[in-house]
Amino acid sequence: MERVLGRPTDVSERKEKEIRVYDLLDSLKIEYERIDHEELNTMEACAKVDEMLDAVICKNLFLCNRQKTNFYLLMIPGDKKFLTKDLSAQIGSARLSFADAESMERLIDITPGSVSVLGLMNDHDNAVQLLIDEDVLKGEYFGCHPCVNTSSLRIKLEDLIHKILPAVHHEYRVVKL
Repeated sequence: MERVLGRPTDVSERKEKEIRVYDLLDSLKIEYERIDHEELNTMEACAKVDEMLDAVICKNLFLCNRQKTNFYLLMIPGDKKFLTKDLSAQIGSARLSFADAESMERLIDITPGSVSVLGLMNDHDNAVQLLIDEDVLKGEYFGCHPCVNTSSLRIKLEDLIHKILPAVHHEYRVVKL
């Protein structure tokens, strides 16, 4: 595994949703670094990649209310504990839980284990509210998947806030967990 600059030179074996991420980042002239790796499904499995990325590695949690009418993507530092009651009180949404895989795929075209803020590019109806823990915003870089869990990206947080989110027509709300 090595950290390389930009998109892969050969994308013939890559999924379309991953290629769309590179196309978006390149169209916005965002510099990013990439590490390709085996499939990683847990934060523990990501430990070595996280060390190589040298960035705030986020747990990206896809949540919903009990009625499945409000959906949230929460970016939280990978080592921070998540308690639903703390978040529920801040956003005024009782009974938060993890959204099901079907909703995740329908709304942001991502499968479990690959959740990423970059999936918001697929949320054309703005059905998902982005929540960012205040500690994520303290770093210069953050790490995330390009909508698949066989690669990880290192991107400047400033580029997320000032280029990516406006381009995909999403705003964010800061939360404290």
